[in-house]
Amino acid sequence: MQAHASPPLSPAQSKDETAPAPDKDRFAKASAWSETQHAEPRNIAPVALVTGAGKRIGRAIALGLARARWDVVVHYQHSLDDAQKTADEVRALGQRAWTISADLSVPAEVDGLFQQALKHAQSLDAVINNASRFAWDGPRDVNAEGLVGHWMPNLVAPVLLTQALFAHCSAAKPSKQGVVINLLDQKLHNPNPDFFSYTLSKAALWQATDLMARDFAPHLRVLAVSPGITMLSGDQSEAGFAQAHQQTPLGRSSEPSDIVQAIIYLLQARAITGVNLLVDGGQHLQASARDVMFTTSDRLESESSL
Repeated sequence: MQAHASPPLSPAQSKDETAPAPDKDRFAKASAWSETQHAEPRNIAPVALVTGAGKRIGRAIALGLARARWDVVVHYQHSLDDAQKTADEVRALGQRAWTISADLSVPAEVDGLFQQALKHAQSLDAVINNASRFAWDGPRDVNAEGLVGHWMPNLVAPVLLTQALFAHCSAAKPSKQGVVINLLDQKLHNPNPDFFSYTLSKAALWQATDLMARDFAPHLRVLAVSPGITMLSGDQSEAGFAQAHQQTPLGRSSEPSDIVQAIIYLLQARAITGVNLLVDGGQHLQASARDVMFTTSDRLESESSL
């Protein structure tokens, strides 16, 4: 496991805003307020750990958080160059960033990821569980390797990271409220047998989101965001993706920017916990016997020629 840290930013200098007071009591209160402002550095940004933040949606989330004045711990497994580029872009936006490598299928590395993030950032306020495995299988050919291979990064790692953030927030003096946002999938509301192991792991993570939201309150808000088809995946063609992306009631599915907006909203929505926000253009409202990537004309033509 490797970690790369950026130097901390200097806190902004605060100004003494104490105004003259007509009596000693008011002057004492104003002086105490001024001393408090000087004693606690201003502009201390909250810190979020984003898994799988070197590429694709994870990268968009990291940069969106930076624009919203969050510092970001950029997790990656193999894509060091991409992770460092994401971190550099976060720093260019005026925020701190660190890159940490960890294999989310190994529980010891998951724990190490959280501890290294905490060591470098000194505090953590949110975890965005974005990274996941997405490989095709179906009920007829699923095997133990595929099930375990999906469940470790897609379920076990997010649960362990949520548990770790709860321990950190509840032990803080004074205690604080953290936020966990798990990325799920609209297909939980519109199920089909494709990507069987993946779907089971996301269904279990949704149930875990609900249960942890109940048990970890008030120290932690635990939420979920379910995108629709958002980016090109696997062997999908550009034309096939474009067609699939339009097959929703709203005429468009989610884009990375839509997911970022949802995450920023949930981070700020202090009265919301235990919910799954669907960001999919209404894709979940349309029943389908196959995953949407298999329903486009190029796929159907290819299969008919076999």
